[in-house]
Amino acid sequence: MKTEIFSHAILNRSTLRFFYETTEITLEPYFIATDRDGNKVIYGKQKYGRGIEKFEYRKIANIHILDAPKFTPLIPIIPLYN
Repeated sequence: MKTEIFSHAILNRSTLRFFYETTEITLEPYFIATDRDGNKVIYGKQKYGRGIEKFEYRKIANIHILDAPKFTPLIPIIPLYN
């Protein structure tokens, strides 16, 4: 279920709000991955943060997609052409 919500938010460049352990996070999600330890994670930039951060799925609860304008990624994504 988390993957579906995160994937939808990434595709639509929607901002998310969730609890990470006991801290409320507002995140512009970038991509989903698995870390070296095999934990599923999501990478993104906190709304007023400076850089990209990693958040472990197992520590995330109460996810909401915010009704806000689409965000512009900090890292430009350039499509590859053959």
